[in-house]
Order: sequence, then structure tokens, then C-alpha cells
Amino acid sequence: MFRLSTFTISLEVILVVIKKYPNRRLYDSSQSKYVNLDFIKILINDRTEFKIVDSKTEADITKSVLLQIISESEANEQQSLLTDVLLKQLIRFYDSDMEVFVRQYLEQSIVQFIAQQDKVQGLMKNMVDNSPIGMFSKIMEQNMSTWNLNPKNKKDS
Repeated sequence: MFRLSTFTISLEVILVVIKKYPNRRLYDSSQSKYVNLDFIKILINDRTEFKIVDSKTEADITKSVLLQIISESEANEQQSLLTDVLLKQLIRFYDSDMEVFVRQYLEQSIVQFIAQQDKVQGLMKNMVDNSPIGMFSKIMEQNMSTWNLNPKNKKDS
């Protein structure tokens, strides 16, 4: 909670808790339904915070499920991000003095990359919205909504 002069702003992050049962099924307790790894990918892409716990022990197993998603994705050569060379280099950093630094570097690099990607996408959307075609499209949408709201046009139907 942040206090700015006389205003109080509460930042609540909703954490979705997913339970993994011994039969390997995943259960979203917030929606009371079984889900699959594709649902987990949707949560990731929507930037929804979540945690996956073992149903019996309540142990946090999020990392192992995320690694499972990566492993399955990497099995498909068309959508593979991690080359053999990159994986070998990462493995070399385990149990080394540089392990902590590499982890921080990779995490910060990905965060910065995503932030830059979001900026570029915002700029592209702004360019399309402000292009002649984008402006024409907005005018047409306004005309259509005006037309649909006009009572005279409803009587003719």
C-alpha cells in the first residue's frame, strides 16, 4: 500500500492458485475447474500471477510445471528458443561462482526485452490508428454507430 499525500492507493495482485493432483491433473481453485498446460500458457501470456502447488503437500511446484511447458515447447523444432549451444552454456554456469549473476542478468534482460517489445507494439498501434486508413476506419465506425442509434433508421428496418 502506498500513501501519497492524502490519497491511499492499494495495489492488490490477484494470485491464482492451481493445485496439481497425483493423477497429474491441474485444478484452478479460483474458477473451480480442471485446466491444462495450455491454460497455464494463457495465464503467462496475460501476465496473470499464479502459483502451482502439490495438492497433498502444498509444496510450490510452479517451477517444475514451467520447466515442463518449456520442455514440451522445445521438443517442437519450429517453436524452439533454446539452441543446443545455449543450453550447454547455461549448464556450465550451474554450480559456478557466476550462477547468481547469470540468473539476474537473464531475468533482467528478458524483462527489458519485453518492455521494449511492449513499447514498439504501442508505437505500431499508434501509427496504425493515426494513419489515413486508421482514421478512415474510426470515422466509419462512428458513422455506423450513429446510424445504428438513429431512431429513423430503426423504423425503416
